[in-house]
Amino acid sequence: MTEQRDFDVLIVGAGLSGICGAAHLEMSCPKKTYAILEARERLGGTWDLFRYPGIRSDSDMYTLGYSFKPWTSPKAIADGPSILAYVREAAEERGIDKKIRYRHKVIDARWSSTDARWALDVRVGPNDELVTYSCRFLYICAGYYDYDEGYTPDFPGHDAFQGRVVHPQKWTDDIAYDGKKVVVIGSGATAVTLVPELAKRAAKVTMLQRSPTYIVSLPSTDKIAEWLRAKLPPKPAYAINRWKNVLRSLGFYLYSRRWPDGAKKLIRAGVKRNLRGSFDVDPHFAPTYNPWDQRLCLVPDADLFEAIRNGRADVVTDHIKTFEPRGIRLKSGRLLEADLIVTATGLRLKFIGGIQVEVDGKRVETSKTLIYKGMMCSDVPNLAFAIGYTNASWTLKCDLTSAYVCRLLHHMDKNGYAMCTPRRDPSVTEEPLIDFSSGYVTRARDHLPKQGSVAPWKLRQNYAFDLYMFTRSKVDDPAMEFRA
Repeated sequence: MTEQRDFDVLIVGAGLSGICGAAHLEMSCPKKTYAILEARERLGGTWDLFRYPGIRSDSDMYTLGYSFKPWTSPKAIADGPSILAYVREAAEERGIDKKIRYRHKVIDARWSSTDARWALDVRVGPNDELVTYSCRFLYICAGYYDYDEGYTPDFPGHDAFQGRVVHPQKWTDDIAYDGKKVVVIGSGATAVTLVPELAKRAAKVTMLQRSPTYIVSLPSTDKIAEWLRAKLPPKPAYAINRWKNVLRSLGFYLYSRRWPDGAKKLIRAGVKRNLRGSFDVDPHFAPTYNPWDQRLCLVPDADLFEAIRNGRADVVTDHIKTFEPRGIRLKSGRLLEADLIVTATGLRLKFIGGIQVEVDGKRVETSKTLIYKGMMCSDVPNLAFAIGYTNASWTLKCDLTSAYVCRLLHHMDKNGYAMCTPRRDPSVTEEPLIDFSSGYVTRARDHLPKQGSVAPWKLRQNYAFDLYMFTRSKVDDPAMEFRA
């Protein structure tokens, strides 16, 4: 029997957002044929790829979880294996796991207006056999991280170090750190996750940072959520908790942007309270930028600060001069001795999984396109992608996008349309896609699409606004061109 390779919808990626997209198709478009093409051997995306110690969510599971599947564990800040189990369960409950085709890496996608279809070149299996898939609508849920390689600067003297150097994205089970001196380079979400976990077994862990990051602590369990679960059925309890946390995080974000000095004082007070005088706040926890110029880091139950208080962990703010056989020589002259160096120095962004896109024989330079409703590119027909918020949980936006894709498909079917194409207004001013000063964003800025200055081209980091736009606004707005 010949394997089916032509579908109504193809989803690229079987991670958190890919399973979300498939679930919405199952719920809202049950007659549509679809498949998920996954480059790796397993589902789960980021939550299967990253295996470093202590990996966890950097936002609460009431918003990182799916709208259609309540998170029922008492832990609001969950570990990676628990999140992976949740995603797998969501896929199995709706039979989505049977629609995934593993070891299917999409290389390029070519749109034909004549046929009103996408043709995808896909590398399949261990021998990378090249096969072609086709679909009416393409939904790319590949995230925006490069799964092949993280970002590591070219440190002077790198080869002189006699110990092991590892990027967290490449962590393997054979990496030993029991009783060893470990230096974690970085101060972002990965670093603040690794340090307290490594400190449980290492002799000493030092977080080496060029500049500090804003770090806030929240309880790993949510007492209000526990009370609501005890009083209400799972779905309404989950919905209330979800909105509670959405409004809380959105409120603090808006407060931070409007009154940054006040936000700084609040965050600083939290750090001082958690350190309890055991460590200097300045300069190690006093960033020079405003809150939300970069993403805030979340630590559950103040575990990072506890490790510092107990002397198992340390923070050093300095610049690297060179690696040496026994560790890292800093520009201040100090030598940080190390048996293991972990380069938690960031990730690389890869828009739509690095897929090369052509429309009617012309290659699309995505950096020259304008993003429509945060989910489509100008002048590219029948293609949507899922990306999350920078100031809130990834899944909040993916849920909205996936539901809107279904609205779009229904509208096209109802009116006999074969194509939908966002058409940009030349008068709309271009702006960077992500308004962040983080290194992973600035390094990739020239390769990402742009956003516009006004809706529907404006990428608003506001769930409440997007909820209205995706559920209440007209599908056939003036910026979208429909053709039979």
